[in-house]
Amino acid sequence: MPYLELSLRSTEAEQPRYERALEAAGALSVTLLDADADTPNERAILEPGVGQTPVWKSLVLAALFDADTDALALLAALEASDPALDWSGARFRAVEDQDWERVWLDQFQPMRFGARTWIVPWNHALPAEADVPDAAVVRLDPGLAFGSGTHPTTALCLRWLDGLGADGALRRARVLDFGCGSGILALAALKLGAAQAVGVDNDPQAVQASLDNARRNAVDARLAVHLPQDEPAARYPVVVANILASALDALAEVLAARVAPGGRIALSGILRGQEAELLPRYAAWFDALQVQAQDDWVLIHGLRRP
Repeated sequence: MPYLELSLRSTEAEQPRYERALEAAGALSVTLLDADADTPNERAILEPGVGQTPVWKSLVLAALFDADTDALALLAALEASDPALDWSGARFRAVEDQDWERVWLDQFQPMRFGARTWIVPWNHALPAEADVPDAAVVRLDPGLAFGSGTHPTTALCLRWLDGLGADGALRRARVLDFGCGSGILALAALKLGAAQAVGVDNDPQAVQASLDNARRNAVDARLAVHLPQDEPAARYPVVVANILASALDALAEVLAARVAPGGRIALSGILRGQEAELLPRYAAWFDALQVQAQDDWVLIHGLRRP
């Protein structure tokens, strides 16, 4: 089934108004894309914080309408619905229906993080380098949840977990993945030697995607996933939270309380510069705080004081 696609550029501030107008005009879907990405296949997807939907400073909205929609009439209706918005940059094209999730997965290639950790799409052959006894291979189908390893925030966390696996800190440990998305970090921890993992996410789709991915990796008996209101009170030797800086700030006491004395924490989803406020915030509970960086993103990790 073909569709009519309307695309236009927007700022972060105006995006909600554009999206509301498009949905009110009958858009079947509205997709947000990074307007400044170098190529369509390299548009970064952020892993959202609990209760948050991050967007880029400059973005493109791509809205799909029924193929028989009159483009000029649609544009007139949009201009009338919110005259203060600039609709002059709207572009139209006909697009054929595809299984967009499968198209994306075909472009998602196996990736290595650290010494042993591999993230491999479920529909790809295992690379020869990963076909060794000590490789920690996570077979992933991100589905509709965030988290594939392609974004620097996730890559930083995966390399941190790989390092814990190398020094034995994950052996028989319980791990909390707060804001788990697809479950990628919890699954990597289990593959690297953790005994059990718990994922927490406020999106029911993320809960389901994590459980599906756990079954795909034959670790479903060792992974529990909860919505925040259902999360059992517990303390963990290892906690990783890949959300956003604002959420990490708001949830600092909650996350600190989840880490057992002497335990380790990793915080990611932090833009360069934002660590300046988070470091003293978490220094109230953690020692040996360090920062690792990749591109425009950083990870903070440290040890919980006894």
